[in-house]
Amino acid sequence: MPQPVTASGAREVPYDRSRVWRALAVLSPYCSVCDVSYVVDGSGSPGRGTTFVCVPGTLEDGAEPPAGAPRGEIVDWEPKRAVTTRLELTPETWTTRIELADAGPGATRVTITVSHEPRGGNRLVHRLMRSGVRQMVQRTVDGELEKLPAHVDLLSAGGGRSTIG
Repeated sequence: MPQPVTASGAREVPYDRSRVWRALAVLSPYCSVCDVSYVVDGSGSPGRGTTFVCVPGTLEDGAEPPAGAPRGEIVDWEPKRAVTTRLELTPETWTTRIELADAGPGATRVTITVSHEPRGGNRLVHRLMRSGVRQMVQRTVDGELEKLPAHVDLLSAGGGRSTIG
């Protein structure tokens, strides 16, 4: 089985941890910052075991996600501290962990770790592609860190954010 490729990065944001948690852990039907829609299975508050489907763009209210849309699950949930999601795509699994820590008065240090693990396929091909995958995973982390202020601003404007996008 191929080894996952993992990248991590951190950024301080000038918001308290509780506010950042709300901005990053609210499972809303659509995230305009990421342009992704989420359909959450079940009702109630999100937590460990919550499953979801994600779709690029917007879904009409009540519309079913297309067949084969990526499925995910919250695999770790520590309120105001950390959340980990796993997203299953046909050829790969993406795991994202967001950790929050106080960074001084009114500031939060956000650490994002993303892992990519190919599923199935040829081991030699996976090895040859590993360098490109490593760069893609690091770009994903960097992009998510760059979007942090926009997610908090979206919360302030009355929108939501998901831990997945």
